[in-house]
Amino acid sequence: MNSKDVRKQFLDFFQSKGHLIVPSAPIVLKDDPTLMFNNSGMAQFKEYFLGNATPKSTRIADTQKCLRVSGKHNDLEDVGFDTYHHTMFEMLGNWSFGDYFKEEALPWAWEFLTEVLKLDKDRLYVSVFEGNEAENVPFDQEAFDIWKQFVPEDRIILGNKKDNFWEMGDQGPCGPCSEIHIDLRTDEERATVTGRSLVNADHPQVVEIWNNVFMEFNRKADGSLEKLPAQHVDTGMGFERLCMAMQNVTSNYDTDVFTPLIEKVEQITGLKYTSNEVKNISEEQNKTNIAIRVIVDHVRAVAFAIADGQLPSNTGAGYVIRRILRRAIRYGFTFLNTKEAFIYQLVAVLADQMGDFFPEIKSQQNLVTNVIREEETSFLRTLDQGLQLLENVIAETEGNGIAGAKAFELYDTFGFPKDLTALILRERGLELDEAGFDTAMLAQKTRSRAASEISTEDWSVLIPGNVETFVGYDQTESEAKITRIRKVDSKKDGILYQIVLDNSPFYPEGGGQVGDKGTLVSANETIQIIDTKKENNLILHFTKQLPENVNAIFIAKVSSDLRAATAKNHSATHLMHLALRTVLGTHVEQKGSLVNPKNLRFDFSHFAKVTDGELQQVEDFVNARIQEQIALIERRDIPFAQAVEEGAMALFGEKYGDHVRAIKFGDSMELCGGIHVKNTADVWYFKIVSEGAVAAGIRRIEAITGDAVKGFFASQEELLTEIKTALKNPQDSLKAVIALQEDNAKLKKQLDSLLKDKAKNMKGELAKELQEINGIQFLAKQVDLSPEGAKDLAYELGSLGNNLFLVLATAEERKPMLSCYISKELVADRKLNAGQVVRELGKFIQGGGGGQPFFATAGGKNIDGIQHALEKAIEFIK
Repeated sequence: MNSKDVRKQFLDFFQSKGHLIVPSAPIVLKDDPTLMFNNSGMAQFKEYFLGNATPKSTRIADTQKCLRVSGKHNDLEDVGFDTYHHTMFEMLGNWSFGDYFKEEALPWAWEFLTEVLKLDKDRLYVSVFEGNEAENVPFDQEAFDIWKQFVPEDRIILGNKKDNFWEMGDQGPCGPCSEIHIDLRTDEERATVTGRSLVNADHPQVVEIWNNVFMEFNRKADGSLEKLPAQHVDTGMGFERLCMAMQNVTSNYDTDVFTPLIEKVEQITGLKYTSNEVKNISEEQNKTNIAIRVIVDHVRAVAFAIADGQLPSNTGAGYVIRRILRRAIRYGFTFLNTKEAFIYQLVAVLADQMGDFFPEIKSQQNLVTNVIREEETSFLRTLDQGLQLLENVIAETEGNGIAGAKAFELYDTFGFPKDLTALILRERGLELDEAGFDTAMLAQKTRSRAASEISTEDWSVLIPGNVETFVGYDQTESEAKITRIRKVDSKKDGILYQIVLDNSPFYPEGGGQVGDKGTLVSANETIQIIDTKKENNLILHFTKQLPENVNAIFIAKVSSDLRAATAKNHSATHLMHLALRTVLGTHVEQKGSLVNPKNLRFDFSHFAKVTDGELQQVEDFVNARIQEQIALIERRDIPFAQAVEEGAMALFGEKYGDHVRAIKFGDSMELCGGIHVKNTADVWYFKIVSEGAVAAGIRRIEAITGDAVKGFFASQEELLTEIKTALKNPQDSLKAVIALQEDNAKLKKQLDSLLKDKAKNMKGELAKELQEINGIQFLAKQVDLSPEGAKDLAYELGSLGNNLFLVLATAEERKPMLSCYISKELVADRKLNAGQVVRELGKFIQGGGGGQPFFATAGGKNIDGIQHALEKAIEFIK
């Protein structure tokens, strides 16, 4: 059975059991501060388990894109070395929110596996929770009794807390679980060693395929458990592992989930991958296999993350994506001998494979391809630079060992991988101080962890029930009561308090718009709200202090000035989006935004620099809409399908419900939950202040509106006044500047001519200082010239013969520069290289450089090192 059929069979089965089939949530989580990525099937349903929202159905089934590369659930370093761990994987799941429980979930699981998929019952093992006396959680007798109806007792395994008690984090919903494992070994192997002994023992052919979690408890901050008000079922079945079982193979990578990608890598590299059925392969072939597994796994994770809106970057989730891709690149570079970008070619295969069920990978194919290609090309350049730097480290090393701290500096500063460093050193007969590297790595991680460490107390619930309402679309202040509070302590921000209100006018950070600020006012005090965020469907108001009387009635008041400025920028963002699609083409799509009171930032797909003329057209388009005074048309609670049919833009990577909010200004209509002006005239004016590249195929525009534009115009007027004053108040400032530029150009030509004359005059003087050493005319000297003048002088002296070795130093404006000239005949006969010379001598001036074998330059920072560099130059010809 192919993978597409496996997926369909699962969803059809649970639809027949009354489940609503829902699409996968984006792999990148934008509005959950506790997670970077969707790392499990249940992540998108957390608010239902916590009781903060009501699901559209009490029975749901889906297949969820998951990514496990950071935090508690981190499989990255296992990927490639075994045959069943992945970064991105699909999790098939069926969910009950206070509906059915163990007596339905477990028999359905058995029915699906043995009757629908017809897996061999004798190869299946199940586990139940053995209980934990310390936490007062008993043995799961109910699950055990249910399984006895289907499975002999010798294939029911009792599991401890580690294996059979599932928790989504240090705090929150949790409960005992019952896993189903399958033994895919040969009959001969099974006869020799029982599968029961290999369950949860990391055997590659005895693997867990399904986990049924029974959410009964809530883990509190102090570690204790309390009963949830309702019992839930949360199941997860590894799609790739299930395909392995259904296709009678012993490796996920031998299924049709991965084989098309593997075949493409084989085609590109000319190397062959051997399936898991082939035994006794060579060490070289094993390295090839691991590298190919790493690449085909990682491209899936990176491609879907980019399609869902997360670009590679140097921070946060973007850094994780870049790290995954770079791991794939270096495995190709080291073990497949790929020195040019190639992973981007796999995106087309992925889109063809998965585009029917996950349309985002097909619609975003061009963007994903271009971003990956640019990232590959950039990192391959970094690897080349790293190789040069490593050569310098090796050259400076005495003995046969490289300090771990040095290797870590290459890794941390330049992204040069540790294992590649170790491989190159072994080839040179050198060793890497791995303990020193690990110590430096641990110190960095400890610093990073300490900076981001946070502890969160349990909620203190003042008003029970799901009573919270957002009223911020219609009001900037409202009467409110506190429903719950909790304390948060972080290294970064110190002690803060999160307050939840029954009626909140505060917009929580989301959709690119920052959270509101304001006050909570009671009869006796005023509390400052410094930020507002959303977590698990609760609006969290951040304060530095709690009210003295938390049970009082408050007036929740949003800072109207900040709200108004933010709304102007948000509405202008929508107008600019339409303008870009009108001016540049409908290929333009939003890829990120930031809207705050000061300015707006908008990332969008486009494969060329936006010209000044195009930017002016965009600016004019938006300002024309502002002048037209277009009234806001807000559609709340409109069916998603209807909104899209009416022309509303839905953004990839966003999670939309069945009913949405649509914002319309004339021809601009977008799905949006943010705050907007009532009329485009309120924006006042729109001004673009910058445009540039963010990544391959992604551009960024920053712009301002309203009072910020007034301030911009005032500063420009002030600058013009200062320029006029400096030019002695000419009648025509532009003509005066042009005349000044023309005079400057004439003077520069005259100066260049004088410098060339000076170099020619110095030629005769320096020719007398040449020393003959080993048949080479040698000179190393500091000269009072510009770097360009030193180059002219070097070539002038080079005309005197064919055996010149010359190093000239300059220090114009206290910036040291070394220039090395070597006659081409010496380069050929004596194997001398000017580039190598300046790289070595450049260390004395704390710099570096390069060039051609016969002429090269190096700049630096330490002017005091010039003399030392000149003294060392002679050693190259001795």
